[in-house]
Parts: sequence; structure tokens; C-alpha cells
Amino acid sequence: MKIGKHNFLKQLKLQNEKALVYVIDAYGGLLMSVIRKHLFGLPERQEECFDDVLLKIWQNISLFDESKNTFKNWAAAIAKYRAIDYLRQYQKEPQTVDVEDTVIAWEDRTLAGLIEQEISRETEQMLSCLKPSDRELFLKLYVQEHTIEQVSRETGMKKEVIYNRLSRGKKKIRRQYHAGKGA
Repeated sequence: MKIGKHNFLKQLKLQNEKALVYVIDAYGGLLMSVIRKHLFGLPERQEECFDDVLLKIWQNISLFDESKNTFKNWAAAIAKYRAIDYLRQYQKEPQTVDVEDTVIAWEDRTLAGLIEQEISRETEQMLSCLKPSDRELFLKLYVQEHTIEQVSRETGMKKEVIYNRLSRGKKKIRRQYHAGKGA
């Protein structure tokens, strides 16, 4: 049986290994880019994390609901949270490091990289109050710097709908910020 975009989910739920091969071919690049984004400081753990993500997809495919999300977003979310788990796990490990190695490692991690990591963390925290679909809109428009027209074409939403969702999202973020500030 030929596995393609129309039947891979059904075959994956039936535990057909060929469907997993299709997932690797079709979504492997996306999954690795998500993993690399979060594990850039642990390149030796990226392949291991990728394998773990595939295992999670394989084991939890029965939980995937096509009416709630696309497979692409669902799989990317698994990759993201698995990579974050790896990051937490390996950051806690005590490490013995030679002082000379530390100086070299510090020079390799540029100030711009550290700032970008902090901004990414703050952005993720700030957008956490939004629904995933609204969060994706904010990321496309304000982080990836897509135009309203591009997002409208990609999502199939009218520009007015996008503007309304952005407005409501901004209000929600402001309320969260002000509530956190007063606490």
C-alpha cells in the first residue's frame, strides 16, 4: 500500500511503520528545525530528541484529533515540548568543565545569541495566555514579520478577522501583564 498525505494518519493509527517513514520524509525537516531551535546549545542531543519525538508521535497518535489541529502543528508541538524537556533534563546535570573550556564556550555564545534566547523565552511567556491559533498569528506577524496579506493567504482568514483577533489578543496580553505587575 502506498502511503501519502491522504492516508498516512489512518495508517499511523494502525501502527503501519511505512506511515512513520512518511512522517519522517514529510515532516522530519520541520521537527528537526523545532528541536534545533530549542537545543542549539546541545547539538549532541538533537538526534536523540528527534528519535524520541518520533516515538511520542507513534505512541500517542490515537490522541491526535484532526478537528482540533493539523498534524503538522500537533507534531511540531510534540517536538517543541520534548526539546524543552531535554533542555531541562540536561541543564540540571552537574558538569565538570575545565576553566579554559569555559572561556572558549563563553566566547562562542555571543551576546546576540543570549539576548535572542531571552527575548524568545519572554515572547513565549507573554503569548502563553493566547489560544494556539492566535499565538501563531502573533508569531507570523510580529516575529516572522509576515504581512497581513501573506497571513491571510496562508490561513484563509479575511484581513478583518485577523485584525480583530490581533486586537483581542493584545487586550488579553495587556490584562495578563497588568495582573502580573500588580501581584
